[in-house]
Amino acid sequence: MNTIKHMLLLAAPLLPMSMSAQAINGDLNHNGDLDVEDITLLINGYLTGEKEYFNGDSDKVHEAVDLGLSVKWATMNIGANAPEEYGDHFAWGETTAKTDYSLGTYKWTQGDSRTLTKYNTSSNYSDTTPDNKTQLELADDAAQANWGGAWRMPTYEEMTELREKCKWTWTTVNGVNGMNVTGPSGNSIFMPAAGYRSDTRLFDANSCCNYWSSSLNESKPTRAWSFYSNYGSLEDFHREQGRSVRAVCP
Repeated sequence: MNTIKHMLLLAAPLLPMSMSAQAINGDLNHNGDLDVEDITLLINGYLTGEKEYFNGDSDKVHEAVDLGLSVKWATMNIGANAPEEYGDHFAWGETTAKTDYSLGTYKWTQGDSRTLTKYNTSSNYSDTTPDNKTQLELADDAAQANWGGAWRMPTYEEMTELREKCKWTWTTVNGVNGMNVTGPSGNSIFMPAAGYRSDTRLFDANSCCNYWSSSLNESKPTRAWSFYSNYGSLEDFHREQGRSVRAVCP
């Protein structure tokens, strides 16, 4: 254990800033011990000069890839343990997965689309004064709530940048279909076609990518913007539906 501690202390100045402070304590994987996994994380942090590592609330270190855009993108979905795993599906503005994605279970209505209680730009959808909130607050951001740190959901503009400035290629990774996204930097991420959830059913799994942004459709506040791979564009979808979340960071 003393040897591991010594190695981590020596390497701390060479690591990404997000890992350096942890190296001083040695426990990079937050499991309470100094072990081989800490050394693995040390080596990864040192060797990947073009990538950074951010710690969230879990015991994992999540990797951010520099695609050459205004923000860095995570290598996997929220709730996943590998790039090809679907991860969890989230209703827009909710931070936990569930089994029923219907208006009756949606956090920000009182059971129907005419009773929005938050993120509303029109009096047509509520008896109360619209709050005119058009971007998710961090408390309602599935990426921030699950990973913490600097992670958050991408905005409409950041998703547009990803769509327009990257090369998108339909491919298969370990039997899972999805899009390989290569940025101007030459680095890539894989976005699995995890489909979407409505009511209690999963639709379009392994055939379509559906990823929420953090941006409301201001003219139709019952809907928010999502990347939809069938059309290679951003489309607005009902907020109560469950869709994938891919995090970004500075």
